[in-house]
Parts: sequence; C-alpha cells; structure tokens
Amino acid sequence: MRSVTHANFTITRHWDHAPSRVFQAFAEEAAKRKWFTGPPGFEQHEKSFDFREGGRETLSGKHPSGMVTAFDCVYRDIVPPTATEPGRIIYSYVMHLNGKKISVSQASIELMAEKGGTKLVLTEYGDYLDGHDDAGSRERGTNFLMDALGKSLD
Repeated sequence: MRSVTHANFTITRHWDHAPSRVFQAFAEEAAKRKWFTGPPGFEQHEKSFDFREGGRETLSGKHPSGMVTAFDCVYRDIVPPTATEPGRIIYSYVMHLNGKKISVSQASIELMAEKGGTKLVLTEYGDYLDGHDDAGSRERGTNFLMDALGKSLD
C-alpha cells in the first residue's frame, strides 16, 4: 500500500574549528571522503561529487548485510561563511534501498561562528515512502555522519 510519512529533525553541533574549515569538509571532495562513507564493510558501487548550486552528488553501495543503498543529492543553495556572516548549504536528496525509492528529503546546514569555533545546525524535512524508512532511523544515521565529520576535522 502506498503511503507517505512526513517528519523533520534538527541536529546541532559545536566544533572548535572556524566555519570556513567546517564548510571545507562539505565543499572539498578529499575532505568529505574522510567522513561521508558507508559503515565498516560497505562496498562502494558508485560515487560522484559536484559541489555547486545545481551540482549533484551520489553514493551507492552494498552493506555487509547485502542491502544496497543509493544516495542521490542536488545542491540547491550554497553560501560560504565569511568573517561576519554565517554560511549555508541547502540540498535535496532521494534515498533508494535495494532499487526502491524510500524517501525524498530536503536539508539545510547553517554554519555560524560561535565561541571561537563553529555552531552547525542541520534541519531536515523528509517524506518517507511506503513504510520503508522512518525519521528516527534517518536522524540516527545523520547523527552518525555528523560525529564522523567532527572527528575528520582534527
């Protein structure tokens, strides 16, 4: 039976690095590769990276369980942080599980100078399709990625 479940979540982090350094972790392919990967044992099938407004990023592969996931993202708005203004990244993406579309989401990332470092606020709005995904799982996965991003900054 077809269905759509709507949900959103917000994740906040603070790192002792300048907003420009955190932005770089999203904007440069080598820096992003350090944290935006599958879990241990993930067998990558496809990856593309085009970080610009209208650009597309993809990552697909097989998990140790045999499950195949695919992330397909389009960047909608990119504003690097400056010394006086916060930065932002807004993107929409589709997730597939074993070839079936399970969600369509939009996310925004705000990078603000705070306490000698950066405050990151990530807000995501998701449409989870046909009972194949849920916001709780997505939020846990995104928290895992933000933790990995933080470790990659050091």
